[in-house]
Amino acid sequence: MPTVPPTTTYRLGIGLAAVARPAYITAGRDRDLGAHRSVEDLRARTWAVLDAAYAAGIRYIDVARSYGRAEEFLAGWLAAHPELDDVVVGSKWGYRYVGDWRLDADVHEIKDHSLAAFERQSEESLALLGEYLAVYHVHSATPDTGVLDDTAVHRALAGLRDSGTRVGISTSGPAQADAVRRALDVKVGGRPLFTSFQSTWNVLEPSAGPALAEAAAAGAWVIVKEPVANGRLAPGGQDGSPGATRAAELADGLGATVDQLAIAAALARSWALRVLSGAVDGAQLASNAAAVALELPAEVLDELADLAEDPADYWTARSARAWT
Repeated sequence: MPTVPPTTTYRLGIGLAAVARPAYITAGRDRDLGAHRSVEDLRARTWAVLDAAYAAGIRYIDVARSYGRAEEFLAGWLAAHPELDDVVVGSKWGYRYVGDWRLDADVHEIKDHSLAAFERQSEESLALLGEYLAVYHVHSATPDTGVLDDTAVHRALAGLRDSGTRVGISTSGPAQADAVRRALDVKVGGRPLFTSFQSTWNVLEPSAGPALAEAAAAGAWVIVKEPVANGRLAPGGQDGSPGATRAAELADGLGATVDQLAIAAALARSWALRVLSGAVDGAQLASNAAAVALELPAEVLDELADLAEDPADYWTARSARAWT
């Protein structure tokens, strides 16, 4: 594995979706976490991942109200390291974690994009993260939830914006591009409201790319999530699909691992300000970080562009993944 100077990893971020709650849809959790999923187990694991990420030069940390105890774990880690004054935190509101720390919960999170939800959850986020909270996203803002048309919510978000916290949306689903473009048009007080976009982009689901390029051209932050497709593009996570199989073959031909290939492909997007790792231990973090040293030849980039799946099929399969 190449040695990566910490100063070169500034475009990477670390997301805590997979490490701060016991169940999630990422492949390989039995292998990665085993039975060690108590609150204290995952607090310790989260702190270890954050330590490794910071040591690797990563400064952007992504959490959400619905990521189990991610904000709480992060707040504790920050309090234990007051000298780390260069950390940038992004969080999200709009989902509530309701899994009760159980693997077998019938429902793990509930979406609510109401004004009341924003008021409650933003207060909770700010109480934990305070001045570290640099950006606050509407969690999974899709065209059909109504949040992109809700002027009362927009006014409340503008208040947060005007106090110094950047406001944005995260996106999921086959209509990501529509959500990004609609959000770009929202203005409050004559100014754009949404100036950060956290969207899924990977070589199997690149459909949001053109809209994200438009967002970056307008001056917004663009943060890529799920570059390894919830483990489908990670070692041991291949599902037998043609695209994931071919990506692993291409990575092998470059002497790299498939997660490194996938993250390098996301880093090759000039419009991507940050690309998130979802590592759950130091070894995964080190492998992900090594992607910054991987140069992808033009012919490999061309072939990766041919691996895209139909967005509707991709998201249908993702929705069917079990929480484990």
